[in-house]
Amino acid sequence: MHSPLVSIISVNYNQASVTCEMLESLCQATYPNIEIIVVDNASPTDDPAIIEERYPTVKLLRSSSNLGYAGGNNLGIQQAKGKYLLFLNNDTEVDPGFLEPLVELFESNPQAGVASPKIIYYGTDKLIQYAGSSGINPWTGRSKGIGSHEKDNGQYSVSRQTALADGAAMMVPKKVIDQVGVMPELYFLYYEELDWCEMIKRAGYTCHYVADATIYHKESVSVGKFSVLKTYYMNRNRLLFIRRNVKGWAFLTSTTIFLMAAIPKKAIGHSFRREWKHLLALGRGLWWNLQNQNRISPN
Repeated sequence: MHSPLVSIISVNYNQASVTCEMLESLCQATYPNIEIIVVDNASPTDDPAIIEERYPTVKLLRSSSNLGYAGGNNLGIQQAKGKYLLFLNNDTEVDPGFLEPLVELFESNPQAGVASPKIIYYGTDKLIQYAGSSGINPWTGRSKGIGSHEKDNGQYSVSRQTALADGAAMMVPKKVIDQVGVMPELYFLYYEELDWCEMIKRAGYTCHYVADATIYHKESVSVGKFSVLKTYYMNRNRLLFIRRNVKGWAFLTSTTIFLMAAIPKKAIGHSFRREWKHLLALGRGLWWNLQNQNRISPN
């Protein structure tokens, strides 16, 4: 098989040792033509120099400020030379042969615009995180990955088109990025890859789940599973995604459910648990949307 260059881009923030674990797994990759770009998003306390010391062939880009997930990846895009770009979370490890099926998809299907592999929760007994996506429900603003928390017994062994890719690992051809544009930086953290998928699909391309490629995800290592930062951006950006991508009656319904049901439920939960910082973050996320009512046009 022809082996075009694949640029693997990963964003590091205060997790150099975790990133090195990812890089070590990439050293076992069987695909013969890759470049690896790690973008350090101005890590405040964890010097990323160890990445360069241990993996001298890796291109380490040091941002002078924290650009967020999208901004960090976009900085990597500027330096990437590959025909295909793989955006890989730093808290992942990979199967050695994970790249070949992804490249084969794009080489054989010019309409393919974005694809993700099967994603397994790291350290579990083959517990699935992602085997495709049913998409964002326009009436509720919620999504759920196909196969989520099921044991992988081969029930999702067939590749297919799917609604959305997964930001933990997603490949996009450079020609698609040149046409559609880079990741929307308005989100900073969470939902930006989903919005990008919608941008790619609106341009006429298809989204795919590739069953023969597998990675393992140590979810929420870099942010923290219950961090205040996550509470703020998940809620701020869920509403932002709805505003940018849902139209008509579905928009009215989804925003009403979010504001009248989802937010009050979360607020009551944080209050009951005396999680005052999370409650404040929830309010700040709503306030941001009120302050930025004109910043909704999809890129």
